[in-house]
Amino acid sequence: MRTYLDFEKPIAELEGKIADLRQMDGDASVNVDEEVGKLQSKADALLAEAYGKLSRWQKAQVARHASRPHFSDYVGQLVDDFTPLAGDRAFGEDAAILGGPARLRGRSIILIGHEKGSDTAGRVKHNFGMARPEGYRKAMRLMEMAERFNLPVVTLVDTPGAYPGRGAEERGQAEAIASCTEKCLGLSAPLVSVIVGEGGSGGAVALAAANKVLMLEHSVYSVISPEGCASILWKDAAGKGDNKAPDAAEAMKISAQDLLSLGVIDGIIPEPVGGAHRDIGLTIERLGDAVETAINELADLSPEELKRQRREKFLNIGRAGLA
Repeated sequence: MRTYLDFEKPIAELEGKIADLRQMDGDASVNVDEEVGKLQSKADALLAEAYGKLSRWQKAQVARHASRPHFSDYVGQLVDDFTPLAGDRAFGEDAAILGGPARLRGRSIILIGHEKGSDTAGRVKHNFGMARPEGYRKAMRLMEMAERFNLPVVTLVDTPGAYPGRGAEERGQAEAIASCTEKCLGLSAPLVSVIVGEGGSGGAVALAAANKVLMLEHSVYSVISPEGCASILWKDAAGKGDNKAPDAAEAMKISAQDLLSLGVIDGIIPEPVGGAHRDIGLTIERLGDAVETAINELADLSPEELKRQRREKFLNIGRAGLA
């Protein structure tokens, strides 16, 4: 069954009626095609209208949609010969970050990304995409492998943030995030990152300090979640008093369109009408096209040029507004 967001209720009602009518389609005395066609046209128009004017808070809801494609979906449809590698060679395995060598349209790459899980058991196993220090150290190990074999690195970012638990802090969470970010910035291989859902705080930046940073159209990227920002600024907690998270989302400018205009990212990958979860196959195909183009643009740069381009890119963020 399809999951609908709050602002999609009118669409849900229409699509529910369509489903009911289609169940009657076997009755020879009832011709439902014409009525289904009318309702489908109306539902399509409502869907296009709703997604053409999403607020930043609504985009955050879409970015978190349970049916949105996850890392495992991209592995299954985007690449061939993916070989997952486990462990950080220091403490253990972290299932929140997965990665390994793969082939993207005939090109060998290292693919790394957050996995949130697509059902309850999967979400628990992958810790909702919130990585511990060993996850970031595994990512660094994979990046070192990419340098050794001169392979482009592609990262798919989808996390509310790094895991803030006691064990993670005891094992050096902050140092692991900082070191992974440093590794990205100093990588001698091409690095392309795509924010495919949530890009939350340093847990996202640690995999996204790339030569090319792209975002899916309805993904979000910010230093803190709207709820977290609201709790700090307005002492607001979900379900208690006025919910200020939508106000925080607007103030933080977390959408792909905002971040492109600010020079934080390099491009936006269009999603199907209704979001990536409405047509996962088309979403993955478009992401593959964008990543392939980005890798081709970086292919002829030397290691020194890749590092310089990456460094200048991040140093220039925010300078346009100061000129």
